[in-house]
Amino acid sequence: MNFIEANGAKIPAIGLGTWELRGRTCARLVEQALRLGYRHIDTAQAYENEREVGEGLRGSGVKRGEVFVTTKIWTTHFAPNDLERSAKESLARLRLTEVDLLLLHWPNPQVPLSETVGALARVRQLGLARHIGVSNFTVALIEEAVAACPEPLVCDQVEYHPYLDQAKVMEACARHGMALVAYSPVAKGRVKNDQALLRIGERYRKTSAQVCLRWLVQQNVAAIPRTSKLERLSENIEIFDFELSDADMREISDMGSASGRLTDFGFAPKWD
Repeated sequence: MNFIEANGAKIPAIGLGTWELRGRTCARLVEQALRLGYRHIDTAQAYENEREVGEGLRGSGVKRGEVFVTTKIWTTHFAPNDLERSAKESLARLRLTEVDLLLLHWPNPQVPLSETVGALARVRQLGLARHIGVSNFTVALIEEAVAACPEPLVCDQVEYHPYLDQAKVMEACARHGMALVAYSPVAKGRVKNDQALLRIGERYRKTSAQVCLRWLVQQNVAAIPRTSKLERLSENIEIFDFELSDADMREISDMGSASGRLTDFGFAPKWD
């Protein structure tokens, strides 16, 4: 497994995203993923599956120290005392003493960001999270968070795939030694029938999704594809035995635009 290094964290380059996975299905997929060699599992309070993720982790038989576990604090828990309490509740559901990475799930303009990142840093100082970071933050919010946070932020987790240009956010992350972690890395399955990606994939004997994930990893981006299919699990991790050419990398990057975003809510920030 390759790692993305950022401000002291070593984030496995490919992880399992668990959004929309519930109950036994979720526990089984996490367990199976770990047995296949995944070492990075991503969950969140809002996914309502932290318990099942913890079950899958224990069921896999893989040592706790070998797995990088991320969860995210929901925006209604951003007031300082609330944040700490809710982080402890997440750990209780996961049945872990600490997570490897704790993120703010979305920005919340209702609570001063300096207070929220101060509380997030305290959670790290208390040993409840080895690393801390943010998710769905714009360039301006990254700058504000880094300036206000007494502990290093290791990543911004954002939507990123060939159809969405994230150059500005990537530059901001690089400036502060942060990693970019890509959710929806295969554009919610839309890459599957993309003619350009299929054509590139044929040259390497790889699927369009594998080409897509390889493109991310080659930019030093960690990706957390979500799947509910066991056969997809192994496909998504088999991307470390080939390398895309510079021309292929450029061609894929040129597909991106600002309008390629698939995840957008009313409470989302004003995107870059």
